[in-house]
This record gives sequence, C-alpha cells and structure tokens, in this order.
Amino acid sequence: SYSRFMQETKEDIAVKEVEVDHKSESQRKVTAAAADTKKELALTQEELSTALAYFDKLKPSCVDHKLSYEDRVRLRQEEIESLQEAQRILEQQDFA
Repeated sequence: SYSRFMQETKEDIAVKEVEVDHKSESQRKVTAAAADTKKELALTQEELSTALAYFDKLKPSCVDHKLSYEDRVRLRQEEIESLQEAQRILEQQDFA
C-alpha cells in the first residue's frame, strides 16, 4: 500500500513536471509571438502614419472643393476631348 502510494506519487510528480515543461515552452512561444506581433504593429502603425500624412498632403491637390460637381464634369469632358484631339493629330502624323 505504501509502496504503491509512493509509486503513484512519483508517477504523478513526473507527469506534472512534464506538464510544467510543456506549459513553460508554450508560454515562451506565446511571449515571443506577442513580442513579434508588437514589433509588427509598431512598423505597420508607422507606415500608416506616413501614408496618412502623404494622403493629407495630396488631398488638397486632388479634390478642389471650390468647383461644383457639374463644373468638374465639364472640365473632365473638355480634358477628354482635348486628349482625343491630340491623339487624332498624332495618328495623322504617323500616316504622313
């Protein structure tokens, strides 16, 4: 009875030591993954900040709020017609 109890206790201790080793290894991996993720987050945040700053710099030149939608459509249509005319001139020069 005593020897059986001691044997069971030794086995239980061995199993628990293995569990502790596995959990320690798992914790180490999770901690390393968390550190890598934090570094990646910091880099991504830095890239986002840079992109947003560039976007804010470009926004005024891309969107002119002084023109109405109709005026922008008219100007875009004039630009398209001008480009088509330039293309026709270049095509005529190619044949000449």
